[in-house]
Order: sequence, then structure tokens, then C-alpha cells
Amino acid sequence: MENFVTVAVFNYQHETLIIKNLLEQEGIAYFFENETIVGIDPFATIAYGGIKLKVHPNDEATVKEILKKLNEDDHLKIV
Repeated sequence: MENFVTVAVFNYQHETLIIKNLLEQEGIAYFFENETIVGIDPFATIAYGGIKLKVHPNDEATVKEILKKLNEDDHLKIV
């Protein structure tokens, strides 16, 4: 996982829930850096630079497309 790249950054843990489900449905390996600390202390998101979605470079384009479609949907837009 050391070769994984950051695809997106989120400020709140609840923003990651839908994305987790979509990535698991596609079988894409991922992890959220700083997710636990921000879940415990939401104000830590500023200090740690947010919750970073990390994926394998081979999946980067696919994940970006998933995020793009998600942001285009008026009902599921990530703030």
C-alpha cells in the first residue's frame, strides 16, 4: 500500500461512507488515511490535512470517474 496515490481528500468521515460502498462494489482496493483520528477528533482534520482516499495507481482513473459521477448526481453530491 506504500505505492498508493491520493485521489481525493475529505473533511468529514461521513463523506466517505458512500464512496466506500461504491469502491467495494467495483472490487477496488483502497484505504482512507487519517480516517480514525478524524473520527475520534473531527477538529483534527485541519491538522492532518483531511481524510485522504488512497488507491492503487492502476485504479486511479476508474476511481476519479466514480467520484465525478457521484458529484454530478444532485442527490448524492459530496460537499
